[in-house]
Formats: sequence, structure tokens, C-alpha cells
Amino acid sequence: MDRLAVRAYLLDLQQRIVERMEALDGKRFLHDEWKRPEGGGGISRILEGGELLERAGVGFSHVTGEQLPPSATAHRAEIAGRAWEAMGVSLVFHPRNPYVPTVHMNVRFFTTRGPSPRPSEAESPQQVGDPRGEGEDVWWFGGGMDLTPYYPFEEDCVHFHRMNRDALAPFPGLHERFKKACDDYFYLKHRGEPRGIGGTFFDDFDELGFEKSFAVMRATGDAFLPAYVPIVERRRAAAYGERERDFQAYRRGRYVEFNLVWDRGTHFGLQSGGRAESILMSLPPLASWRYDWKPEPGTPEARLLEVLIPPRDWAAR
Repeated sequence: MDRLAVRAYLLDLQQRIVERMEALDGKRFLHDEWKRPEGGGGISRILEGGELLERAGVGFSHVTGEQLPPSATAHRAEIAGRAWEAMGVSLVFHPRNPYVPTVHMNVRFFTTRGPSPRPSEAESPQQVGDPRGEGEDVWWFGGGMDLTPYYPFEEDCVHFHRMNRDALAPFPGLHERFKKACDDYFYLKHRGEPRGIGGTFFDDFDELGFEKSFAVMRATGDAFLPAYVPIVERRRAAAYGERERDFQAYRRGRYVEFNLVWDRGTHFGLQSGGRAESILMSLPPLASWRYDWKPEPGTPEARLLEVLIPPRDWAAR
């Protein structure tokens, strides 16, 4: 298990994405390097008030702790109480133009340290190095990306999903699984609606062994720019007015609700004593709520839910 290779890849990915988005926006990202008192630290790259990006964050973190919070152990009881290490890159871009979708991407590696086995235990059925063994180190990869349009265009939805599909083509069966997992995860249960059009999502992934599982994570991270940048370039010059900005702010409220109420990454970061500024950089600069508001039938705003519900197999269109 090569933690240094994972860290090097994540730092390079963060830099590549920042450089490409700076070229598109024309404004530089703030570089904020921070340390975590409990162990580790990270680099937050933030852009606010840009021509293209109203608020954007690309964060790298590599943190450690002595005991896992409840959000990390609810579905993995065997790792409760363990020391842990986590590293990843997470980004959210909130564009200024309502015709450019909001996008989220995350790739991460997580491990917990089990007790060192005694020599007599090495020949037990639970062999040293088993990632699922209760007495051994447990590790996994996770990641994915999803798109949240306000005014959806079919060609953009198809492009985004096909780039995700093609990235995972070397790993048969994974795209179908990860696409469904994304549709299931990015769902506002209290609203009964998806957050966006989905993409891919995976967690607790170790089934291919370390090297191939790492390759799956890299394929996901490397697909982000090809999946998102062409959509930005197509939509960034579209004319918009107060009506579109008002609807964008309203739908951004849904984004806030998901991140604060349902997102496991947000919960883990806050419960583990993470840096609030870096965790909450995913929130939009402006959002609004209205009591029981619904768009008028037949309007472009009403079409959004028609596109979101039910989830579609966009890559096959």
C-alpha cells in the first residue's frame, strides 16, 4: 500500500484543476495552507468573485486522528475506536452564469490502523493484509462527480455522463454500479428529489486490490476536466437576467440542504474536528428559500424537475 503515491497524485490533480480553471476564469485561486492540531493538514484553493466562478473551492487534505467519529463507523462496526488517516481532493464550483451548472468532484483514500498481529496469528484464517480483517489495517478508496444544472441542456447531460462512462470502461461493470450509487446518494430524502443529474459515486472500494482500486480513483479524478470544461465553454457566454439568477439562488438552497443534512463527507469533517472553513467551502455565496414555491408549468424553471425525475441513463442517449 503506497500512501505516498496516493498523496502525490492528489496534489498533482489539485494543481492541474486549479491551473485549468484559472485559465478559464482569468482570476487566481487563493492558496491557503493549514495545519490540523489533531494531526495533518491541507491546502485550500479558493476563488471568489471571478468572471466565470462566483465561488469555487478545490481542497486537498491529509489528516489523521485517534478515534473515528460516528459518521465513519455506522456501517463498519469493526473499525470503531481505531486511529485513522484520510486524504483526498474535493471541489465544488458555483459559476456565476445560471446556464453553467454547479459541479462537485471528490476522490479520496481512507485507512484505519489495526493492532499489530502476534506471530502466532499470522497463520490464522484472517490473514495479515486482509483489508476487511477486523484485526488488520482497513483501507478503501472513494470518489465520484456529479452535475447540478439549473437550466439543463440534454447535450451537456449526455456529455458529462459519457465522460464518466468512458473513464471507467477499463473496469467492466463499475460505471453502472457507480452511476446508480450516485443517483441514490445525491438525493434529498426530505424533498423527494435528486440534487442534480448525477454522475458517479463510490465508497468503501477495495475489491480489486490496492493498485487497481487506486487506478479506479485516478480514472475518476482524471475524467473531471474533460467532463466539465466543454460544458463551461458552451454555456458561459449565454445571456441571463434577474429571473435566471433568482432561480439559481433558489435551487442553490437545495444544494445547501443536501450538504448540511445528508452529506457524509461534511458530517465526517465536522465530527472529526476538521477545519470548518475548508469543509464548508462547498456552500454557494448566495442562496435563497421561499415557502412552498413552485415554478409555473411550462416554464424553463419547471423543466428542471422534469429532467431530474426520474434519473435517466444519459450515457446511452
